[in-house]
Amino acid sequence: MIRTFLFALPASLALLAAPAAADEITDTLQSAIEAYEQGDVQYALEELDYARSKLNELKTDALSAFLPEAPEGWTREIDTEANAGMAMMGGGVAAEASYGTPEGDYYTVQMFADNPMVASMSAMIMNAGAMGLKTERIGRQKFAVQDDQTMGLIANRILLQVDGPDAETRKRLLEAMDFDAMANFGG
Repeated sequence: MIRTFLFALPASLALLAAPAAADEITDTLQSAIEAYEQGDVQYALEELDYARSKLNELKTDALSAFLPEAPEGWTREIDTEANAGMAMMGGGVAAEASYGTPEGDYYTVQMFADNPMVASMSAMIMNAGAMGLKTERIGRQKFAVQDDQTMGLIANRILLQVDGPDAETRKRLLEAMDFDAMANFGG
């Protein structure tokens, strides 16, 4: 009896290590394959669209994780709808948070990743000095500073923009972000 138990133990442990059930995305992709194999192309497309939206949610959550925490005494509110209009802007993902200071000032941090708009803004950011804009380095990143806005490009694919009344405070928010980890963002 003990010998049988010891023999079955490794197999039982292997079963425990395997996922109990596939996740929603895997299930949806499998459903798309099955619909395609049955000739139901329309349903296969609907399932693929649904899986894509779920994958974008994962990527948005991953990007939102780079939003800085609120400094001591501040408030932070993450905009859960920031990604809603990205499909109309060519795709990609977005994350945004608003910050309130004890003095009543407000700042917004926005990030746009893997979107055609990012590519069009890159030339402006890279040539900010030639365009008469003030530039500043934060870590190894170059930012364009204009009026109430500081804007930079991380890894040539993530547009990072901070809006608010004080440039030094905007810089402080940016300094709290991990640009190296953000550069490797893949969701």
